[in-house]
Amino acid sequence: MTVFLEIKQIVDYPRCRIYRHFIQNLMADRSIRASGGSGLFYYTVLCNYANFRTSYLRIDGIGYTVYPGEWICTVKELTAWFRTRFQCQAVSILDELQKRHLISYLFLDRGKVVKYKVRDWKKHNTVLDYNCPCQKDTGFFFMPIVVATELVSAGRCSEMDILLDLWMSTVYNDSQVQGSEIGPVVYFRNGTGSPLAAYSEMAVRWGISKATTGRVLKKLADMDYISLMSFPGRTGSVIYLHSYLSTMFQISDVLVDKEEVAMVLKINLTMPDETNPQEDTVVTEHEVCVSEELSSVSKSNMEAVITKVAQILDAQGISCFRCPKSIYKLYPLSDACREEYISHIQKGIVRFGMTVSCGEDKLVYTFELTLSPTEKDREGGARA
Repeated sequence: MTVFLEIKQIVDYPRCRIYRHFIQNLMADRSIRASGGSGLFYYTVLCNYANFRTSYLRIDGIGYTVYPGEWICTVKELTAWFRTRFQCQAVSILDELQKRHLISYLFLDRGKVVKYKVRDWKKHNTVLDYNCPCQKDTGFFFMPIVVATELVSAGRCSEMDILLDLWMSTVYNDSQVQGSEIGPVVYFRNGTGSPLAAYSEMAVRWGISKATTGRVLKKLADMDYISLMSFPGRTGSVIYLHSYLSTMFQISDVLVDKEEVAMVLKINLTMPDETNPQEDTVVTEHEVCVSEELSSVSKSNMEAVITKVAQILDAQGISCFRCPKSIYKLYPLSDACREEYISHIQKGIVRFGMTVSCGEDKLVYTFELTLSPTEKDREGGARA
């Protein structure tokens, strides 16, 4: 029996799986600022150390019992986790989280040790009955999306808070969100189904200025945490996460190309002027065969479309698009699709088939292309 496993991270799921080693890596990355944040990073750190089962811990010769959702540490350790300069600052962070009814804590051993409990831990994370030491650098825990959203909205976000918010807002392979099928994309659950977001929207979400938003996102992109794709005008920006699939699902990460994102989100691609054909294209004229039936689109424009597609697929690792032996053929859909094809033409949307052959007789790939004119095109513009 053959079993197919489909991996998804969907919008409707109310929790996000957070791996402990991912949080440990963030804690060790001192280049990302964590001070003065909304509390999302601090709360995530506390959840990262919380127990799934009862265990026993000895500190300075004293034995403590730690139940699920709890952990015991020294104030000095807590200060190191939160990256605060003074211990009183770390304690004030606990006070703030306790005021929000997210945790409860108490001091032990005359204030040297802190025992905290993550509230609603059992509601979102499975509690194990047996007793065993709980490792803090393996496994994962679940973070409620609503809690993360409330913390982000509570105050000015730090760089670490922003990175965690992007991570917890990521969607993968969900039909409700455009562009999620090609890679893990950030979607802020605004009900539109589009991952496009303006800097002004993100600035309001994180309680910072537009300039700071741009600086932080560029920094995270330079550090290879995200791929930031900004489009002209008021279209907005799209953010894809690096290392998300390998961390969350232990599968290979994918390369996401800006041109591919533009095509999936139906963002206009400028067609070249027929009097000034493009130079240095991936495919050349003698490698493109255009059907005579395609009278509605010029050959030079179709060559530009193939060039765009070739660049996208080449970025995905399909090496045929750099081979001089490759031949590209465009043709209308078969008669079996004629009724749907005619209905698409009536709406101004044209669908084509494209084959890639190695030489004259060896078929390698088959694709389907869809061209959608904009309102400007219908008035005589030059976009498609």
